[in-house]
Amino acid sequence: MKETTVRELKAMLDSGEDIQLIDVRELNEYEFCNIGAELIPMGEIIQKSDQLSRDKKVIIHCKSGGRSGNVVNALTARGFDNVSNLVGGILAWSDEIDPSIPKY
Repeated sequence: MKETTVRELKAMLDSGEDIQLIDVRELNEYEFCNIGAELIPMGEIIQKSDQLSRDKKVIIHCKSGGRSGNVVNALTARGFDNVSNLVGGILAWSDEIDPSIPKY
């Protein structure tokens, strides 16, 4: 499984790299805190995989990396070779990049 650290993601965002950032948490989690990703909950992402880019990096995140890791594995098995799991999820983002993001 491909992985991306929060520091790598921050560098991509800061440089303006054209990536797709997907949050696979549930709506209530997303509404509590998010880092500007597109919300496609884990239970819907396989059915909505046509919304994912096949050309640019797609970085998948959740709260801590578990759900997003499962999603990355499922998408990879379906032929996506451009998907990556955000290591540590939004908790790592809060710890290492932006402490204003609340933890839950």
